[in-house]
Amino acid sequence: MAAKDDARSTPPPLPEPLAVAVADSHTHLDMQSGTPAEGLAKAASVGVTTVVQVGCDVPGSRWAAELAAQYEQVHAAVALHPNEAPRIFLGDADGWSGQQRKAGGADALDEALAEIDRLAALPQVLAVGETGLDYFRTGPEGVEIQKESFRRHIEMAKRHGKALVIHDRDAHDDVIALLLAEGAPERTVFHCYSGDADMAKTCAEHGWYLSFAGPVTFKANQPLRDALLATPLDRILVETDAPFLTPHPYRGRPNAPYLIPVTVRSMAATLGLHEDELSAAVAENTARAFGY
Repeated sequence: MAAKDDARSTPPPLPEPLAVAVADSHTHLDMQSGTPAEGLAKAASVGVTTVVQVGCDVPGSRWAAELAAQYEQVHAAVALHPNEAPRIFLGDADGWSGQQRKAGGADALDEALAEIDRLAALPQVLAVGETGLDYFRTGPEGVEIQKESFRRHIEMAKRHGKALVIHDRDAHDDVIALLLAEGAPERTVFHCYSGDADMAKTCAEHGWYLSFAGPVTFKANQPLRDALLATPLDRILVETDAPFLTPHPYRGRPNAPYLIPVTVRSMAATLGLHEDELSAAVAENTARAFGY
């Protein structure tokens, strides 16, 4: 058993470098092993020359902004994750997150959102996110809190002229309905897209970007590859969401930005494109989506 566990904790090998440099549109360097400098150098060695570092709470968003100020190739996104807003408001009595917080109520949520708003104004912060709805982790008691937090992040992104990065888990219809009701920002990105082909077409009609992660490489996920095929080439992004969602054949092992080429090559095969053509499109799309 120990040998198996050790194998799963071993980082996958470096893939062959991409000839055309791309960006990892969504990663969490603060949750990965090694230093950010090491992770960025490893990524650059295989053609992943830009990353978007995403915050999920106030400390993580501050860290993202600080890292982006330090490294030219890093851009920051700041937000309260959809699961974070209910934790702040209601507390974490069952301790599933390991934080065992007390309920802070509306005042604590307002205070946290005010700090995200301050960070969103910084020039190295190019996006507000990841925000949205997550019905997998948060129960019914947290839904309205998530929706209110999502609305305020949407307003924040529009007011600051930043991209909006969406986290959507088991909440497709409500996410789209709320975006349409509030008026989505001009640049809206669905992180780790998980909808079907029909939803992809709906997103494309509104000019939203869809970012695909490791799950698009999993054998059982043909519906997700169908969604990729339904997405216009000028709206496709790629991401790791590292250290999570490691692409096949390394599923279950630590993910990192240097594994983007594995996902790019799988996506190119699905689309019937040369990897250079997809890489060029992804690079252009990511720059356009985040405004850099």
